[in-house]
Amino acid sequence: MKKWEIVFAISLLVWASVAVGGKVVPVKPGPKDKCPVCGMFSAQYTNWVTQIVFKDGTYAVFDGAKDMFRYYFDIPRYAKGKTKKDVANIFVTDYYTTKWIPAADALFVLGSDVYGPMGEELVPVKGKKEAEEFLKDHNAKKILTFDMVTPGDIPLMKKMRKHGR
Repeated sequence: MKKWEIVFAISLLVWASVAVGGKVVPVKPGPKDKCPVCGMFSAQYTNWVTQIVFKDGTYAVFDGAKDMFRYYFDIPRYAKGKTKKDVANIFVTDYYTTKWIPAADALFVLGSDVYGPMGEELVPVKGKKEAEEFLKDHNAKKILTFDMVTPGDIPLMKKMRKHGR
């Protein structure tokens, strides 16, 4: 196979996996997919993995919501030529079910005693009742919707393990 045929075939596979029936679905992270923010291999953190899927079928995977938000708030820094307008959907892993859910459907719990791969994390939970229980059970500080999270919420995550680049 020629190089361009391989590139075309890979592009077609990515497009097909993203555009199932016109609906944007999460892409299963591969073993070589790295978090563009910290450099960690994301697929090994199945309970924490998040992703941003772009309209052109490309995607970025992260080892947790914290790095996903850092990327989202500064997309041009990490994905040259792309902006928030290029995002088709964002998916997070629900803490309790470990299943993909749209980030818009999640509640993010901040300041808890539950740590992700990179230390303190914004913990995605589906459902108000579940988020309130998590807040109580894990001494968390606050619950935010996706649209309520600001760049100012990210520095609250001070307890970082030394991972990535």
